[in-house]
Amino acid sequence: MPRRSRFAITFGLLLLTGFQGSAEPQPPEGFLGRFVWRMSDVEFGGLSGIELAEDGQSFVALGDKGMFLRATVQRDADGKVTRLAAGPIRPLRAETNDQPLAGRRSDSEGLAIGPDGLAFVSFENRTRVARLDLETGLTRDLEGHPDFARLPRNGSLEALAIAPDGALFAVPEDPTEDAPMGGFPVYRWADGVWSVAATLPRRNRFLAVAADFGPDGRFYLFERDFRPLGGFASRLRRFDITQTGEVGGEVTLFVTPFALHDNLEGLSVWRDDQGRLGATMISDDNFIFVQQTQIVDYLLPD
Repeated sequence: MPRRSRFAITFGLLLLTGFQGSAEPQPPEGFLGRFVWRMSDVEFGGLSGIELAEDGQSFVALGDKGMFLRATVQRDADGKVTRLAAGPIRPLRAETNDQPLAGRRSDSEGLAIGPDGLAFVSFENRTRVARLDLETGLTRDLEGHPDFARLPRNGSLEALAIAPDGALFAVPEDPTEDAPMGGFPVYRWADGVWSVAATLPRRNRFLAVAADFGPDGRFYLFERDFRPLGGFASRLRRFDITQTGEVGGEVTLFVTPFALHDNLEGLSVWRDDQGRLGATMISDDNFIFVQQTQIVDYLLPD
């Protein structure tokens, strides 16, 4: 995130803190719990992607400064996270020279891991998608779509998801004005080629920050809004996307009030051992002292 944007967020949140009373905004239906994650490592923060294992007890998290780490969680009988143990922070590395990604090439935002363990990362600034070796941290860039070069540096590929058939889907946060029908273009990578698989409607000021295919096979789009004197708000929508690019079944699952959660950017949709469908989100603290790294869980309707 550019320095100017960080300043605006910091200033706005400081003002918000001063104006707020003791009452906290009430969460929408389905809210399960929130866990604040802290680590003493100075490299910790900026987490923008999360992928949970099927059992919801472990995950991989991605940071927006070219790093990732693994962690395990303990949950209580209700499913709320009560404790977290994390492994070491590891850098994303360029396969060409085995060196950590640096500068504009290190702005990693989206994370997707398939059932076979194959992982992908999307990047802003130097817009691209890369395969990620979770054992070594090495990244190998995929060929790009022509549209990628026209996406804004701070509004490109944040949302990444793997479909049940193994195809990779990418959605820009704030696409260019000539995006089809003014919506969010959904790019699909299959058989070594990108195509525009669909276009999702934009609603209000919310921008796309994460995506996932749930165990139900449907596409989930997670969105964020920010206002200097309101803080962050989040929205989760669900869609049916056919192989021919038709979009249907749009449902808004929840919209949070401003200032309820921090800057939620990552999403993982999964089913727990009670058969409940849930969404786990993680927040990017932007390395700003007034923000937190939060893990937030919601239960979803089937």
